[in-house]
Amino acid sequence: MTPLHQEISACTICAKHLPHGVRPVTQFSATSRLVIIGQAPGSAVHASGIPWDDPSGDRLREWTGLSKQEMYDAEKVALVPMGFCYPGKGKSGDLPPRPECAPAWHKRVMDVLPSDTLTLLVGSYAQAAYLPETRKLSLTERVRLADDFLPTFLPLPHPSWRSTGWMRKNPWFEKTVIPALRTCVTSNL
Repeated sequence: MTPLHQEISACTICAKHLPHGVRPVTQFSATSRLVIIGQAPGSAVHASGIPWDDPSGDRLREWTGLSKQEMYDAEKVALVPMGFCYPGKGKSGDLPPRPECAPAWHKRVMDVLPSDTLTLLVGSYAQAAYLPETRKLSLTERVRLADDFLPTFLPLPHPSWRSTGWMRKNPWFEKTVIPALRTCVTSNL
């Protein structure tokens, strides 16, 4: 464990807001050339301590073409959510990532990574933070314009069960974005 990993694992900046306690979940190394930024761990990930260890992770691996072995190889893939701890449940699903987390840690993590990374921005929280100039666009519009953000960023919808309906309404995603995504992922491993 690097000193930065140790600092993150000891972080308590938002502990008083976390009904299930503090358990930062992230993965990265100085050689990770593929970065996946999602929103925050869900309850299953909080329980296991393994990023994307749930059905959303299964779908994300399907989209990217990554095997579990590849995804959990920190030498290749950084998994850096907007909030490192499970924020708890709200009325319509998980609560948003805690706002303290990304400002406290993201720059420090990104500074460790190689300069030529590809960053997958999974969901609207990651896209709002890393593509602020697109805030007036919908998630669908950002994903449709995915090529415009390459080679640095590639925006994606969140791969939760809710994306099934979104994918039915937007068949271009599977026809054009997924093949391009897999090509980009392969070239960054």
